[in-house]
Amino acid sequence: MPKLFGASISLMRKEQFGVGTTVHVVNRGAHQVPIVRSDNDRWRFLKLLRYLNDANVPHNWERDIHPDHIRNNFSRPLQWETAEPYVALISYCLMDNHFHLLLRELVENGISKFMQRVSKSMASHFNAKYRGSGSLFQGPYRARIIEDDVYLQYVATYINIKNPFERFPGGLGRAVKNFPEAYTWATQYPFSSTADFAGIRSSSLIDQTLRRELFASPQEFRTAAQELMEDRVALTDTHQFLVLED
Repeated sequence: MPKLFGASISLMRKEQFGVGTTVHVVNRGAHQVPIVRSDNDRWRFLKLLRYLNDANVPHNWERDIHPDHIRNNFSRPLQWETAEPYVALISYCLMDNHFHLLLRELVENGISKFMQRVSKSMASHFNAKYRGSGSLFQGPYRARIIEDDVYLQYVATYINIKNPFERFPGGLGRAVKNFPEAYTWATQYPFSSTADFAGIRSSSLIDQTLRRELFASPQEFRTAAQELMEDRVALTDTHQFLVLED
């Protein structure tokens, strides 16, 4: 993968990005605390990505979502109005205390509206479930515009590989030393889009057309992943701008 010194990016916080803009978004828990505590919380996060990306979703949308919808690739209830998505979701990864999203804005203020709905729903649910009262997140989400195609590939690989690799038994260092094993392990992590990029799943959560535009084949993605993990400088010094305080 080509080096990305001097890639063109901008730092913005809850502002208009412009229709067609691609943005890397990160939000994390206040004081580094977990934003999810169980797999039920994690699966609910996936539901938010799927169902809140829609201007026509009913106010009480969760009561319409049944286990069969989830098993059927997060299918949409037939009685709902035609979907009007705010964004195209290209890539995602949920960690215990933060999440990464790679989004393309489809309508004016779409990213801001989508992120407001996701963050508000997560905070309300978390406080109700765990009897909290404070802010779940450290503040407004952080975002960077991506204006370089190579950098876009790099961010997608970073989200899908570096983050799941941190969850590998023994940590990131052991994952890098055991790349084939760690790569297979990462593709089985259900709360990221890694399996989609690896070619073993086609989830309705992400825009599969945009995914295919980034990497011509699963092997191309795997090669990019290995190059990323072997380039330790890119994960520390040279590309600190990438991690958004990760």
